[in-house]
Amino acid sequence: MSKPIQIEQVLTANRLSDGLVVFLGPDGEWREGLAEAAIAKSKEVADALEAAGADAEDNNVVVGAYLIGVIENDGRRRAAHIREHLRALGPSVRPDLGKQAEASQASLREVA
Repeated sequence: MSKPIQIEQVLTANRLSDGLVVFLGPDGEWREGLAEAAIAKSKEVADALEAAGADAEDNNVVVGAYLIGVIENDGRRRAAHIREHLRALGPSVRPDLGKQAEASQASLREVA
């Protein structure tokens, strides 16, 4: 029997300076990678993340801050909902743009 999937939460938003999807890190800084996000494993931590997001919105750092569910699979963190997974990757109609293009270029450099 497989172990149950545990869904935890991270705070995401869009950075106002460039519109990129960002995640609140454990140090209170906004990070571009989901792997760098602070994880809420309790209601108290989730509430604290939301408060930090509201403060960042008030200070015009980000817009639209909200919690999303994340799961860990084989040591890699991924958004639990497909919408959020795609949002974190960048524009799906242009694989040559966004984070998926950067990842592709990085893998090409590793092979070379």
